[in-house]
Amino acid sequence: MKMISVTILTKNSSETLAATLDSCKRFSEVLVYDTGSSDGTKEIARRYPNVRVVEGSFSGFGPTHNSASEAALHDWILSIDSDEVISSELAEEILALTLDERRVYSLNRCNYFRGKWIRCCSGWYPDPVVRLYHRKQSRFTDDAVHEKVIAKGMKLVALKGPLLHTPYSSIDSFLSKMQTYSTLFAEQHAGKRRSSLPRALAHSVWAFLKNYLFKRGFLGGREGFIISLYNAQTTYYKYLKLAWRNRSW
Repeated sequence: MKMISVTILTKNSSETLAATLDSCKRFSEVLVYDTGSSDGTKEIARRYPNVRVVEGSFSGFGPTHNSASEAALHDWILSIDSDEVISSELAEEILALTLDERRVYSLNRCNYFRGKWIRCCSGWYPDPVVRLYHRKQSRFTDDAVHEKVIAKGMKLVALKGPLLHTPYSSIDSFLSKMQTYSTLFAEQHAGKRRSSLPRALAHSVWAFLKNYLFKRGFLGGREGFIISLYNAQTTYYKYLKLAWRNRSW
């Protein structure tokens, strides 16, 4: 096996984690970095012989990803989420690579909603994500939300095998993530970016138009409309919470 550590952040991920870990069986180490699960997530993880569970605190997505990377055994890090599945094609592709420390590798993430591959809407398609990197040469940004692996000064190599992603299993998960991400956005930008109620409304309307019209959400049928509306609502609450924190309400 290649000396790659797969790192996965978890908190109450029991609904999706087994499928994720099943897809990681060919990797020598899978590090599950848990930030306070109470639903059996850690028990699921411990069933897998190549999985090691580390418990820690959540300090924003970027810093927490870096904490997971630091706890891994190997320098090469493949970071995936607990609702992502490594396809057999992608696993074969990664394991056949001649890894180069001067390179970072992006994965071809395919996002699904209600069992359909969504090929419209901002952030849904196309959705390449840099996730394979050498921890002595790169790391995640320190952003609390919308974190990414730093690729500056590195050669970017795009892998073809799909990373299968089902970010929302229900409307409840839409609402839960809306709350989480809008709060983290407001915390990250408080005092650094202006906002107000009119700005929140304007950003929200633009987000809907961008997703539904310019990013062709209308071609996605009911799913495209739901996602476009969700993106608009999330944007509204991001900027409304930011205005509240900035006392510019």
